[in-house]
Amino acid sequence: MSRKFADRIDRVQPSAIRELLKYGDDPSITSFGGGYPDAALFPAAELQRIYTEVLATESVTALQYTASAGLPSLRAQIAKRMSNAGAATDADDVLILHGAQQGLDLVAKLLINPGDVILTENPTFLGALIAFNPCQPEYVAVEMDSDGMDVDALEATLRETGNVKFIYVIPDFQNPTGVSLSLERRKRIIELANEFDVLILEDSPYRELRFEGEQLPTPASLDTEHRVIHLGSFSKILAPGVRLGWVSAAPEILDKLSLLKLAADTQSSTLNMTAVTRFLETVDIDDHISEMREVYRAKRDLMLSTMAEHFPAEVAVTRPEGGLFTWVTFPDDFDTTAFMAEHALPEARVAYVPGESFFPTEQRSNFARFSYSGQSDEDMVDALTRLGTILREHI
Repeated sequence: MSRKFADRIDRVQPSAIRELLKYGDDPSITSFGGGYPDAALFPAAELQRIYTEVLATESVTALQYTASAGLPSLRAQIAKRMSNAGAATDADDVLILHGAQQGLDLVAKLLINPGDVILTENPTFLGALIAFNPCQPEYVAVEMDSDGMDVDALEATLRETGNVKFIYVIPDFQNPTGVSLSLERRKRIIELANEFDVLILEDSPYRELRFEGEQLPTPASLDTEHRVIHLGSFSKILAPGVRLGWVSAAPEILDKLSLLKLAADTQSSTLNMTAVTRFLETVDIDDHISEMREVYRAKRDLMLSTMAEHFPAEVAVTRPEGGLFTWVTFPDDFDTTAFMAEHALPEARVAYVPGESFFPTEQRSNFARFSYSGQSDEDMVDALTRLGTILREHI
């Protein structure tokens, strides 16, 4: 039978991350692929107590439909946290999402017609490309360095490129590189967005996981003309399984995103929103985040020191000041996809994410993303030591 799918489905292809996640179920393989938080850090006991209390005392409302925008109490709590971080926000400025990933999808649906241009960092988050692709955009990728997106290159790109709808940035501990956008460049991106009349989509799921260096203001807090669409998430600071994130934006943008949210899924889970609201009321989430920061700092240090000891000297890695990832650069002629298939998986029993898929235009084969968050210390050292031994045989 012939199936006649919409043209947009041609842009929806299996991702490297999706293909790699299956290795997480194989106990013989140590995977540094998925950006999984450390499950030992999930506040399971607190959440068990809270869900029990909610179902015992608030089941009539917690199991019922609610407003598509989300529970007012949770929106107010998020707005308070954003305001405390420097971006003055009211509850009405917040829309609750089914994870920040939904925000990427809804923003693309709102703004992108086929052929419209999205400016991204190079490389950029694979999940964002997956969300944007069905809307059939064109991408222009702007190079990065240790301070994030090159703003001089961004300015030149904006002068040369028409029909740009928005600039997509992950300012803190960027996925996949772990690099953060400097304060000077954050300010300059705002200036350029104002000058060239484009929006900024700020994706900030890792921001609160800073374990080193100075906390920088969000682009949303520097915004002078309401051009920033800010995405946040509870996945990395609480637990991915609650599937809750949020978007904050100018009223005319948020109103339309709310309509798209209503069309997509009516609302996020009332039960989960109620539980997270109760969590924020009864548990000091900042203490919880502080604990996470210390654990991830130690895991980062262990990964980088193990790589330095066992990987070939020709291999370079980034040193993130927070987040979950480091970006590994191999010699120019090295193919990380082929090496994983031919050697890393069958011989070292190690998986990572080859870097090719993170490049939106011209794919490059000599990079890989490693996550330090999801493995025990012992498994991490053993796996990286095995991988390093095999790398030395091929580099």
